[in-house]
Amino acid sequence: MPSRISAEIAQLARLARDGGLDLSQVSLRVKADLLMSTPSPAPDDLAAFGEMAATLVPGIDEATAVILARKIAGWRHAPARAVAALRARGGAVLAALIQHGLPLGEAEIEGLAGSSDGRLPAALAERADLTATAVLILVERGERALDFALMGNTAIALPRAALDLLLARARLDAGYAQPLLARRDLSSAEIAPLFLSAGPERRQAILDSLAALEALSPTERRPAVSAEALAGWLATAPDDRAGAFEALARHLGGGPALASALEADVSRDLTALALTAAGASVEDATRFLIRLGDEAAHSVDRIFAVVALMRSVRPAIAQRLVAQIGGTAPVATLRKGQHQPAMDPSGTPARQSPARTEPAGSTSEILRKIGAKRDGA
Repeated sequence: MPSRISAEIAQLARLARDGGLDLSQVSLRVKADLLMSTPSPAPDDLAAFGEMAATLVPGIDEATAVILARKIAGWRHAPARAVAALRARGGAVLAALIQHGLPLGEAEIEGLAGSSDGRLPAALAERADLTATAVLILVERGERALDFALMGNTAIALPRAALDLLLARARLDAGYAQPLLARRDLSSAEIAPLFLSAGPERRQAILDSLAALEALSPTERRPAVSAEALAGWLATAPDDRAGAFEALARHLGGGPALASALEADVSRDLTALALTAAGASVEDATRFLIRLGDEAAHSVDRIFAVVALMRSVRPAIAQRLVAQIGGTAPVATLRKGQHQPAMDPSGTPARQSPARTEPAGSTSEILRKIGAKRDGA
């Protein structure tokens, strides 16, 4: 007999002899330890334990029942009568069984996912055998703790419908971004809405994935912003930041949701992408960003960073990305039937030019002025 078990039984005997101990609270745990320490318990011993559990489990306190449930939940020799007695307790005891490996069928799992007892779905969210339906039921409950448990459960796949709900919540709650970005089962295209929270390598992977999608199924390009409209944006930016964002979002077909996202992103990366998607030159986009007059506008490093971002992203890709971040689905179009060489520099509505050219030194001149102004401050 293992020394730990021997010592525990000796202590129980002493306490029982001295009085004041209800052995029913611990005898089941001790018997379970004895049986579980044996590689192949005798059928008679298992039957006796099952009978003991059926008799004592209804009367023991919840803490003891939870401990016992944790012990035998995933034990392959667990007597059916013992498991049934613990399941009948419900609540925290059933939650412990579920969390620690109680064998469940698909229908049972999906039924428990919709339980009104919140402890049961919470225990279920950590299991590796969740069905796609169960995951969706859990996500549809709209409980943040459940969402985080599911996002952290890398043993399961997140079905598309569940992922869409989680991404929508990530637009409102920044805490969702990193758990989703940490999942390696999600493709770069699927996590495009999290671009602003991604690191450099993941950002590049997202851009590459969107470029591949664009090559396969080009999006319908919106008209480039007119000189008159752009002048209006530039004039509005210093005094009515929200109005400028609303105008930019409206031009891209994003509406209030995109306008709010533009205003909330203090890095101004999203604004830079939106201006690129709108067809603004890097020079004009930089002027707009500076005229916002916020913290990013007063940071030379931040301005250089957004300029680098704008130069690295084509308008069509920026349009896809802004639509993903803002929650507006991109509109895919079929590839046109006419032949066009892959490197045709002219561009057409179905394929944009491979690169944009800027007036030599124009943006650099703006950045030099910012640097000089800051050095003189």
